[in-house]
Amino acid sequence: MILTVTLNTALDLTYAVPALVPHTSHRVTEVIECPGGKGLNVARVLAALGHEAVVTGFAGGPTGAVLRELLAGVPVRDALVPVAGNTRRTLAVVDAATGDTTQLNEPGPTVTADEWAAFLGTYETLLRGADAVALCGSLPPGIHVGAYAELVRRARAAGVPALLDTSGEPLRRGIAARPELVKPNADELAQLTGSRDPLRATHDARRRGARAVVSSLGPDGILAATADGTWQAAPPSKVLGNPTGAGDSAVAGLLSGLVESLPWPDRLTRAVALATATVLSPTAGDFDRATYEELLPKIAVTEHAPAA
Repeated sequence: MILTVTLNTALDLTYAVPALVPHTSHRVTEVIECPGGKGLNVARVLAALGHEAVVTGFAGGPTGAVLRELLAGVPVRDALVPVAGNTRRTLAVVDAATGDTTQLNEPGPTVTADEWAAFLGTYETLLRGADAVALCGSLPPGIHVGAYAELVRRARAAGVPALLDTSGEPLRRGIAARPELVKPNADELAQLTGSRDPLRATHDARRRGARAVVSSLGPDGILAATADGTWQAAPPSKVLGNPTGAGDSAVAGLLSGLVESLPWPDRLTRAVALATATVLSPTAGDFDRATYEELLPKIAVTEHAPAA
């Protein structure tokens, strides 16, 4: 079983418009509503790959009720912890003319000390049956900035490899707790290390505590610095579409490869193929399977020389 943690779940709304023009009214041509938050997206992709996935985190209020109703139609196990506050919404506006996406994210409900304690009890129980855990996304109000570091330490104590996918100070503190893997994007990596050179920054991030660092490079694929070597994996060409959730699909590829004990080049190939196929899907947490299978043999993986 693979466990995913989303402390700041969301009800994802996707609006499609012919063209997004500031300061004007728009006629929405399509509305898609689905359960969201990074870890939920990861779990949905894992389930589509045939893995047992369990989601935990927080959900509450009328929006949380809708999220859980939608989640009931997805082949993942719901172990979300109730909170008194209302789950946030996220709005993605997809411009059909350009393929660009504009994202609006609400902050999320305030989590109390008692609600956090209830979550920790659930988390400890779920870790006992987990082969790996993904800790994903932003922290809702009320959660201390070292929360992910605490969850990494508890996973390590339980012998469960942890993947951390967050940003800012939670990432800085979380990586010091020595997770198995962290997956920042290029901006998050630069904020963490102060370097805009992807190769240097990825190795710098690994020296801060993670066993492996996989950095998302957008349309240029991903770069991985691991104990076994350093590789870059890239798709054969750039694709236009909605990039929301592409990083979450990459996390699913990395996690599934971890529990299947695949060599790193194969994990990276799967991650890039899934991320690219997600860009061609209208919503996060989904991917175009035909594109994914077509891309797998076409992903270019290049090994870099050992770091000096």
